[in-house]
Amino acid sequence: MASQWIDIPAQDGTFKGYLSLPPTGAGPGLLLIQEIFGVNAHIQAVADQYARDGYVVLAPDLFWRSQPGIQLGYTDQDWKRAFELMKQLDFDLAIDDLRRSVETLRQRDECSGEVASIGYCMGGLLSFLCAANAGVDAAICYYPGGIENRLAQAEKIRCPTLFHFAEKDHYIPADAVAAVRQAMAGKSAQIETYAGVDHGFNCWERPMYNQTAAALAHGRSLMFLANTL
Repeated sequence: MASQWIDIPAQDGTFKGYLSLPPTGAGPGLLLIQEIFGVNAHIQAVADQYARDGYVVLAPDLFWRSQPGIQLGYTDQDWKRAFELMKQLDFDLAIDDLRRSVETLRQRDECSGEVASIGYCMGGLLSFLCAANAGVDAAICYYPGGIENRLAQAEKIRCPTLFHFAEKDHYIPADAVAAVRQAMAGKSAQIETYAGVDHGFNCWERPMYNQTAAALAHGRSLMFLANTL
């Protein structure tokens, strides 16, 4: 495994991204979009996980304008700061940062194929918005919080998409999932719901982690990426 922090140009400066390379040194690109806790140890581990699966993974620091390099945990104080940072985030600027991150991935010699996005919670919503606005070739969205408020963006999506929802999600109600199904009808969209689990089931550092759902979702994500990139 080889990983490093690299510079990514923005319209108003430069920000960092965590780059993880596969054992072969090259592969298709994967833009990994953080949760509200920054590009922390968990997100870096997820990047390394997908790098081991053969992808060139880039996880950009989207909170760089407020607190560059922040890596939060999951204490009550961390949650409070995470929500503050999310509220400060300008989503239009974040999408532009992600578009530039996609371009950075495509331009790297290690990236030998197309580029997909994958994101979790806030990052899941941003992965959906990347499908509409950032030129990715495919998008995976894990429990995308607030997606029901931005479904008008679905009209612009032309690439394949995969959604992972938790049946017992206390942030994303069942009617929001139904609205996603309706908005994505007729498109190349795969929507999966995992019974009996809560929001954040993929994060092994949180109480809601569910090994079965996480493994199943990871396997489906790998199949999706193999079939679309």
